[in-house]
Amino acid sequence: MSGTLWGIGIGPGDPELLTAKAIRLLGELPVLAWPAPLEGDGMARSIAAAYVPVGKVEIPIRLSFRPERDDTDEAYDKAAQTIAEHLDAGRDVGVLCEGDPLFFGSFIYVMTRLQGRFAVQVVPGVSSPMAAAAMALRPLSVLDDAVAIIPATRSDDMIRALLEPAEAAVIMKVGRHLPRLKGLLADMGLLANAVAVERATLPDQRVMALAEAETLSYFSVILVHP
Repeated sequence: MSGTLWGIGIGPGDPELLTAKAIRLLGELPVLAWPAPLEGDGMARSIAAAYVPVGKVEIPIRLSFRPERDDTDEAYDKAAQTIAEHLDAGRDVGVLCEGDPLFFGSFIYVMTRLQGRFAVQVVPGVSSPMAAAAMALRPLSVLDDAVAIIPATRSDDMIRALLEPAEAAVIMKVGRHLPRLKGLLADMGLLANAVAVERATLPDQRVMALAEAETLSYFSVILVHP
């Protein structure tokens, strides 16, 4: 029988936020894969490190993480082929994914290449909007609030169109888009009550009023809740 492909959510950064199921699978699965920079382990492997026993077959999916994403398809094609070889041999494979595997998750790129050929299961993880709200002590939604999840890479017009009908919003992947987003939110009268959370749950996390933020990394979110 073929093995099962597992997408394992490992949360936003704090290793104690992994679920009991994720920790069990990290110990049981014979093969683990994860997205990684061209050198080093990368964030996903680092978060899970305490729960990965010695002796696993490990498959780093090497990516440059350039904004152009021009090497993404090739990297995931190669990784999917290697993972498929293990699955064909009957070995289960776990793909580690920061946050939740199906919420902007890197696991999606592996799953779409292998789904239909192999059994797939997903272990949900704590995603960054939930982690950021917890660190900032800011509710994401109350009662019947509609919450918009918006990538910072969208145009100003699209972000405005998504924000206007929503009672609350989370803007993801802030990084180099910070000045533009601050200007847009100020123009909409939303800047004063917006909060920025960078690297939520990690030792170097920062929580601050968005108006006071001068720089933010890619691993940042903005919480907007008038």
